[in-house]
Amino acid sequence: MYEGAIQDLIDELGRLPGVGPKSAQRIAFHVLSADPADVNRLAGALRKVKDLVRFCTSCYNVAESEQCRICRDPRRSDEVVCVVEEPKDVVAIERTGEFRGRYHVLGGAINPLEGIGPDNLRIRELMARLGTGTVRELILATDPNTEGEATATYLALMVKPMGIAVTRLASGLPVGGDLEYADEITLGRAFEGRRAV
Repeated sequence: MYEGAIQDLIDELGRLPGVGPKSAQRIAFHVLSADPADVNRLAGALRKVKDLVRFCTSCYNVAESEQCRICRDPRRSDEVVCVVEEPKDVVAIERTGEFRGRYHVLGGAINPLEGIGPDNLRIRELMARLGTGTVRELILATDPNTEGEATATYLALMVKPMGIAVTRLASGLPVGGDLEYADEITLGRAFEGRRAV
């Protein structure tokens, strides 16, 4: 639609996840009209993240050194490992302030339709961690969707023979939600996971 550099920028922005053609165009024209110092800061941040950020050698969370800050923290328990799909899931759990163990980031979930099987995830690395004998509980915190459930089921089957307790995050009704708006699956899980008061 446009020519030259502006169209190239729109095309590149449109390749980002969650950015459609209209959003890409809006962002491109914002960049065009922005102060050069702001654009240089953005460009610098993009270069810096590619140059400095890598994956932790222990849990595969994002890190700027060999290990992430969570793996370097001696106050955290090595006996409990929480398995998540992506680094953003670590951030979500950390915001709760409830978990004081370690993490393992799989790098996705089993999704045969997308060609993602167990060999495409960091399951071998997880099994090696569990083989050390330190871990007593494995918390499966994969997404509560078809792919996340398939991944959790696969991991549970692999880990149970090792004698490690395998747990799954509870799922059900959100706080402040109304029953009338809950779908059948969510409501069913809320019934299954009910607890004594």
